[in-house]
Amino acid sequence: MELSQLEPQLIWKNFSALNSVPRPSKKEEKVIEFIKKFGENLGLETTVDEVGNVIIKKPATKGMEDRKAIVLQSHLDMVCQKNSDIEFDFETQGIQMEVDGDWVKAKGTTLGADNGIGVASIMSILESNDLAHPDLEALFTIDEETGMTGAMGLKPGQLHGQILLNLDTEEDDEIDIGCAGGIDVTASQKYDLEDSKGQIVKITVKGLQGGHSGMDIHKGFGNANVILGRLLYTGLYNQNIQLISIDGGGLRNAIPREGNAVLSVRNSVEFIDGANSLKASILEEFADIEKDLQINIETFSTPEKAISEADSKKIILALKSAHNGVYRMSPDVADLVETSNNVARVELKNGELKIMNLSRSSVDSTKSAVAEQLKSVFELAGMNVEFTGSYPGWKPKPGSEIVKLMEKIYEKDFGEKPMVVACHAGLECGIIGANYPEMEMVSFGPTIRGAHSPDERANIASVQKFWGFLKEILADIPVK
Repeated sequence: MELSQLEPQLIWKNFSALNSVPRPSKKEEKVIEFIKKFGENLGLETTVDEVGNVIIKKPATKGMEDRKAIVLQSHLDMVCQKNSDIEFDFETQGIQMEVDGDWVKAKGTTLGADNGIGVASIMSILESNDLAHPDLEALFTIDEETGMTGAMGLKPGQLHGQILLNLDTEEDDEIDIGCAGGIDVTASQKYDLEDSKGQIVKITVKGLQGGHSGMDIHKGFGNANVILGRLLYTGLYNQNIQLISIDGGGLRNAIPREGNAVLSVRNSVEFIDGANSLKASILEEFADIEKDLQINIETFSTPEKAISEADSKKIILALKSAHNGVYRMSPDVADLVETSNNVARVELKNGELKIMNLSRSSVDSTKSAVAEQLKSVFELAGMNVEFTGSYPGWKPKPGSEIVKLMEKIYEKDFGEKPMVVACHAGLECGIIGANYPEMEMVSFGPTIRGAHSPDERANIASVQKFWGFLKEILADIPVK
């Protein structure tokens, strides 16, 4: 089946148009212009604020003028990840999509359903002529995935809606009313280079699932950087290890799927035997959850400049010690991850090291605690540590009027109660709420799997369900 034949056709048409426009985080110029022209071509009031957020206003339909005004919000940027065997330029190419059974996915790259389905849904409401709704403000933010600078740059007074519907969650039976905040923790150092004194070995880890570093952090998926750290550590006290390069992971908000390390060792046969023994254990540990995991350990013929054994030891110990995964479960909300860290990106090249982490928490004090623990580990290893990009969480308000309305509609339409939850991901609601504290907020969306990885896919039936739910919510918004 072709994408254009899927229902609701309006959403899939707009999603296809959106996905033809390159939109990496921090490089959203083309998609900002695309959305701006979309609003202007509809004859709607359209503005772009000083940071690049696009706001499009649409008056209420007849008979809905006395209802509470709504802000519909989604982010324009997408996570750009691809399989290593795929040639693709996210800055110049549109996403190549296909229908796979009950799902829409991309060919070897992230799909951009996060948050493209939300954007396409808002576009569909803006251009529709037969949907009942109150006064609308469509807010399309930028750079959600790598800093939330769009939400942070949104000033008080730009919006006048009383209720914000954020369309950026990934389970269609959930209504999100809270989220985690986050902070970027970056360790760096520059090391002197010297001639490598041993035999060259390359370790490659690939085939992991990856996934969202918040929503998937509790699922036990493998982290390529952690696995590399374990394999390097196994020979640390029996070999004279000199690190040459490490290239693991990519974006802070994606669990690392692939990585490699090149090193010099005194006795490559002994090192590889020991590493292969650990490799067998790791493959057994992940046999049920990471069925495509591959670990290759092999000699590498070209001698290279390396860093010293003493500096190599510090880096390896730091990688082995840095916390990765769940730090604390919430004592207040069942099954909710409160605090976590993702060791997202490790790069050692020409003696320059950078280790990038994203720490998340719905509680500011434990967000600080895990960040400070990482800082302690990296500083003990002689690295410089920087905290950047901190953003607040979103405190749940389960008894709000919009939540009660959505629960009522969901139970009527689908014969069961929705899950009213808080999520361990960074939503823009917390940041927007800091400037608009009186605004009621809720987040929901269709079912998406594998977000932030090339396995990302959107469920077709769920998009239909979500679209019907959204339309009914807008039609039933209470009076002011």
